Formats: sequence, structure tokens, C-alpha cells
Amino acid sequence: MSSNVIYHNPLASKEDLAGFVLEGQARLDFPEGYLKMENALSFAEGQRANYVLWCPVVFPDQIRIAFSFKPIREPGLAMLFFSAAGRDGRSLFDDTLAPRTGEYAQYHHGDINAFHVSFFRRKEPDERAFHTCNLRKSYGFHLVCQGADPIPDASEDADWYRIAVEKRTESVRFLINDLLLFEYRDDGVTYGGLLGEGRIGFRQLAPMIGGYRDLTVSELS
Repeated sequence: MSSNVIYHNPLASKEDLAGFVLEGQARLDFPEGYLKMENALSFAEGQRANYVLWCPVVFPDQIRIAFSFKPIREPGLAMLFFSAAGRDGRSLFDDTLAPRTGEYAQYHHGDINAFHVSFFRRKEPDERAFHTCNLRKSYGFHLVCQGADPIPDASEDADWYRIAVEKRTESVRFLINDLLLFEYRDDGVTYGGLLGEGRIGFRQLAPMIGGYRDLTVSELS
């Protein structure tokens, strides 16, 4: 499988987020040349304290999305949206879509279609005992695939891990440090039609703090 880089963003400074769209409230800092994301509202606010940061680019269907991630503070959850677009052929940011402010139901039962993979889950007590990565498809809250999460618990001196998603029409492959954790094949019927081009976005649940750098998107051939 060959690939061609079509987008690269080091996520190293405020200027690198030009054009990005934040839904909800978050603190976005660059302490050591990487993007550090943290909730701006209190964890006590519940879903209102969560947020999504969208990359402004509309990407084609057959792509590899890769970025480096490190978990700094838990509990919480980190998630990647991809192939995200407004329903009925509309843009993700179409004025006719219902407003989104980071609350999860707005994304899985709102006006958009998307895949979303939770690649670091330390939210509920059972999730903190047995770690998994979950792939869901929306519209709807369809858990379509699941795999083991090999990333250790969060800490101030956590290592960096390379997260990658390969999306090829009906196929989704998910890898961490080049280790294949799951592969999903979408029949385009059971959970709605096939998803194609769209945007990508990062979502975190309070009170988690995560670090991100070196976002690279390659077109697969």
C-alpha cells in the first residue's frame, strides 16, 4: 500500500490552529512545542465541560490519518472523529445544522454522520480496569468494532504514542505504534450508508489532559 502526504500540521503553536473550529470551551496551550488540550469548564458541569476541535480541511475518502498522542492526566477520554460531514449532503459547518457545543449527543444523534474512535478511555471504573478502543458510527450510537488499548495510564512524563486510522471506502483499520488493533468492514447497510470524504476532529472528556503533535494525513492508493 503506497501513500502520498496531502496534509501535515506540527500542532506546535497557536498559528498552527488557524482555521480550526472549537466547539465547546477548552484551554489550548503549547507548553513544549505541542498542543496541550484541557477543559475550560469544571468537570462538575458534566457534558457541557467536553469539547471538539475540528481541522478545517475536507479530506477525501481513502486516507491514512496519523498523529502523536500522550495522556497527561486522567480520568477522561480521548476520541478522533473522521469522515465527518453534515447529513443530507451538507457541510459539517452548514448554517442549517443544529448548533454543537461539545455535548456528545449532538454528535451521535444530531445532524452529522461520522466515525469516531475512542483511543484512550479512562472514564468509568470498569473502563479504567480493562482498557479498550471503541469504533462507533453515527448517525446513531453504533458500536461497530472494538480492540485492546495498549497505552499505559496517564502521567506527567508519559511517552508519545503514534495513533493511526486507515480509511478505505468500506474498510477502517486502527493502529497504535504500527500495531493493528482492529479492522472493520462496513457493509453500507446495517448501520447506514458508507461514509466517504469529510473532516477530522479531536474530542476530549473532562477532566482529561492530552498532548497532540505531528498530524499527518496521507492519501492511500
